[in-house]
Order: sequence, then C-alpha cells, then structure tokens
Amino acid sequence: MLLLAAVLSIVLANTPFDPVVEGLLGTRLALTVGSAGIDKPLLLWINDGLMAVFFLLVGMEIKREIREGVLADPRQIVLPVAGAAGGMIVPAAIYVALNWGNPVALAGWAIPAATDIAFAVGVLAALGSRVPLGLKLFLLTLAIVDDLGAIVIIALFYTSNLSTLSLGLAAACVAILLAFNRAGVRALGPYILVGVVLWVCVLKSGVHATLAGVVLAFCLPLPAASDGGEERPFVKLEHALKPWVAFFIMPVFAFANSGLSLSGMGWSSFTDPVTLGIAAGLFVGKQIGVFAFAAPLVFLGLARLPQGATWLQLYAVGTCAGIGFTMSLFIGTLAFEDEAMAPLLRLGVLSGSLLSAVVGYTLLRLESPLRRAV
Repeated sequence: MLLLAAVLSIVLANTPFDPVVEGLLGTRLALTVGSAGIDKPLLLWINDGLMAVFFLLVGMEIKREIREGVLADPRQIVLPVAGAAGGMIVPAAIYVALNWGNPVALAGWAIPAATDIAFAVGVLAALGSRVPLGLKLFLLTLAIVDDLGAIVIIALFYTSNLSTLSLGLAAACVAILLAFNRAGVRALGPYILVGVVLWVCVLKSGVHATLAGVVLAFCLPLPAASDGGEERPFVKLEHALKPWVAFFIMPVFAFANSGLSLSGMGWSSFTDPVTLGIAAGLFVGKQIGVFAFAAPLVFLGLARLPQGATWLQLYAVGTCAGIGFTMSLFIGTLAFEDEAMAPLLRLGVLSGSLLSAVVGYTLLRLESPLRRAV
C-alpha cells in the first residue's frame, strides 16, 4: 500500500491531474471552539495530525520492546545500537560535507539519518527463510533505535517560535497523564482524551505536534505480560492501531508527500548538493556507517554476529537500512519550508531509498545460496 501510494503520487504529479491533487492538499480545514481553533491545509492535517497517530504507535512499540522485547536485554542490543549510531552519524556527515556553506540546505542534515521500518523490514520479509531470524531481529532493533533517535532529533532541532503558554499547558497534560499512570488507571479512554488536548497544546507550542503521540505512548500503562497477556489494553490498542497506520495513515502520508514532477528536471537536479547529500547519505552513508560501527564490536569480542548470519549479510542489512522513505520525507518537510526544495528532497529520498532496497535485496539473495552451499 505504501509503495502503491508513492507510485500513484509520482504518476499523478506528471499528468494534467497534478493541479487537482495540489488543490486538494491545499484545501483548508478549520476546527474551532469559540474564538480558538486550528485552521490548516489538508497537507498539514496529514503531516501534523495523522502522523501523530503514527508516532503514537512507534512510541508504543518502542516502550513495549524496552519493557519486554528485543530492547529489554542489554546484551542483545549492543550491536544494533552501535549500528544505528553509525547509520545516523555517517549519513548526516556526508550530507553536511556536500552542503557546507549553504545554511538553508544544511537544515536537512538529519534527512538521510532516518530508516523506514516498514520498507526495510519488508525487504527481509520478502526473502523469507533465506534470511536468518537473528538478522531480522538485528535490523528491527536497529530501525527501532533509529526511530528513537529521529524522535530526539525532531524534538531538539526542528522546533521554532516556542509559546510559553502552550508549553505550560502541554506540561500540565503530561502531569495529568503521569498521575493517571501512577494512580493505576488502566482504562485508556482518559489517557486518549488528555492526549488529544496535549496534541493541540504541542501543535500551538512550536514543538512539532507528532511528538505528542510519543509522549502519550510512554505515559500509557503497560502491565507485566503475566497480567493479561495479549488482552492488556495497551497491547490491544497497539494491535488495533497497526492496520490503520499500515493501510491508511502511511499510504496517505506517502501520497501527499511523494509527488515528484519530472517537468523541467534535468541532470542538474540529480547533481544538486541537496539531492546528492540525501541520496549518498542514505545509500552510501548508511551501509558504511552501520557496518563500520558494528563490525569492530564483533572483532573486539564485545558482541557477536546475529545468529546464522555472515559478514556479507550484515553489510547487506546495513544497506537495507538506507531505505529512508517515510521518516526521511517527514523530517524533510520539517527541515525545508521553501517549496522549491521539495523536488530535491523527494528526488534524493526516492533515489537513495530505491538504490538501498535493490542493492540490499540483491546482496542478501546472492549470499543465501552461497551460505547454504558452504
């Protein structure tokens, strides 16, 4: 669905229907209560509103993994955490090196640092049993840590025009959510109601509204697995959100933000430092960064290769981590306010992600028969 939405958006952007799509995304929708309200074009309702639900799910998944999943055992996360760190630092460094001296372009330094969990894990899933389970867990953990890093980056570097009043009200909402949690409130209704108010306050504060979803996720109660198992309200909500996020929110976001018109685009568009910085950061920076930061830990005996994996497979997974797509596009919408930067952003993200997916998949498919033969 995500891929189809992106392709459809690109196709429509190069047909006479492009003005219709642009007009639809520019349609202003207002929600007012008395003299107060929110008045935004549809595109921003998608990027600020629907994506807050996406980040709510991401936050819930991270919290559950920390409490009882792959992030609960420090011995299992050393290698992917190191890989995630390298996979963020090296791509960002490549982008900065190619755009040094251009303060407008430098705002996009974090774009190639992101990894799209859905697409990256999807490449490995497409290979089925050819890929060892340990390698899939490595990529999943790396992508989760990468998302956590992206959340921190958004909070620290992509905020503007802070409103003290709105921040104070948001802090009050967080205090209420924490009080619910400490008081042992298990029903999720009160949390969701306060969470909606929190989203409005964060939206008005200058901090990006999607972070309200992450804060809400970490405030939701998550009892021990022995206390209800899959019937716990937290887990039931997580499972209920997944199909909406996977089959509606992410495809809608991809459709709204992937439209790339090829009209007037020439070789200069591909060689622009912004395009090159994003594409090279995702394709070159990710594979080098993940491998260069993870491999030494194995050589030093501080970590082990994922069970059943080879060195080439580890490198290939680092290449797959270069599929930025959703998260890269999202950070790009925060980094660049000038619409003239949008085509370069989309071209860089799409080309870097596509190269990473094709090369990563090819390396994994070629390595598997060789590994079995040995």
